[in-house]
Amino acid sequence: MQVINWDKQAQKKIRRDYASYFDTKIFKKVSRILAEVRQSGDRALRRYTREFDAVDLPLKRIAVTQSDINRAFEKIRVQFVPLLKKITENVRGYYEKELNRSFEVPGQHGVCLGKQYSAHERVGIYIPAGTAPLVSSVYMTVIPAKVAGVKQIIICTPPRRDTGDIDPHILAVANLLGVNEIYRVGGVQAIGAMAFGTKTISKVDKIVGPGNAYVTEAKRQVYGFVDIDMVAGPSEVAIIADQTANPDFVTCDLLAQTEHNGGIGYLISTSKKLTEIMRSRIDNGIIIQVKSLAEACEVANEIAAEHLEIMTEDPEKVQKSIRHAGAIFVGPYSPAVIGDYYAGPSHVLPTGGTARYFSPLSASTFIKASQTIRYTPEALEASKEHVQKLTEMEGLYLHRISLEARLARNTPEPEKEKNPL
Repeated sequence: MQVINWDKQAQKKIRRDYASYFDTKIFKKVSRILAEVRQSGDRALRRYTREFDAVDLPLKRIAVTQSDINRAFEKIRVQFVPLLKKITENVRGYYEKELNRSFEVPGQHGVCLGKQYSAHERVGIYIPAGTAPLVSSVYMTVIPAKVAGVKQIIICTPPRRDTGDIDPHILAVANLLGVNEIYRVGGVQAIGAMAFGTKTISKVDKIVGPGNAYVTEAKRQVYGFVDIDMVAGPSEVAIIADQTANPDFVTCDLLAQTEHNGGIGYLISTSKKLTEIMRSRIDNGIIIQVKSLAEACEVANEIAAEHLEIMTEDPEKVQKSIRHAGAIFVGPYSPAVIGDYYAGPSHVLPTGGTARYFSPLSASTFIKASQTIRYTPEALEASKEHVQKLTEMEGLYLHRISLEARLARNTPEPEKEKNPL
């Protein structure tokens, strides 16, 4: 492992490393694919599925059928369904407590201001299936969407190279969670199809889910045509550890991250002894040697890791100083793996330093807000002078007239003189 003493140069290196995630070659290739999907629709999906997934997929097989789902249930392990039931209880229970509620705030003269929350109508979920089918990503994305109230959910996931089918466990989980609109499409072309729409796949309002560098860049480029959950980089874990940390736990958690393609492991250590042990055990990763736990928190906030584990004598105290992390795992018996599969909060987390400004996927991810404003004639009259001054300042006189027209209508007309005759 590479060992770095924390200083300004180390800080600059971390920032340079994050900046290097942007690749101009990937940017250009993604732009070209998205443009073709937008122009050619299903024909482009078939072409790129053949090119990248080595599957010659007839157009009529892009969409998964009920027969495909029925066959999937014949192939899954018997114990899988009851296991899923327990996991979904954990995930659903967590997100049911998180939802924002619409509200109204009364003011003077009958004014009523508020915020009205509503779910996105149609959401697209991307499920990777490169090195392995990410079955857990199905329930970690679908359940928060369902809790939020999303009515239409579609899933895009790459077909298997050997059969052209989708992993049966992915199909089974999706079906058990009430998602039956599933497509055998992966990569950039899937993101393009969900963003722009094709004859087979209807356009969505929002795209969520993890993916490789190409999928991530595609999400970045379609943002604005649709909403997205976040822009992420390679998976990562950072571990803050002092002299009380169990070296075996630290070793296992750093090694686990290497199972992800391009996964990155950081050890932020106050213990020189622990540092030496890790150097002898692990080849890949970065050790950042710090002088104190306060400095360790400074480093962790700079990295803003997807997963942050705290293995110190008083982990709750350290937690209070963490401002930037996707998920914080507090104490030696809270490994990142429990968040990946079982605990409840979604494992779709901001990576590549984006935890400084992105939040984890949640039920709120699928909620949008509308502001509500209700005025009475009296309230509008009370605001008249202020609005007039501002419209004049900006030179928007038709805005002023829009206000004055209503007030003129509410002004009593003068009484006509009575005819003496």
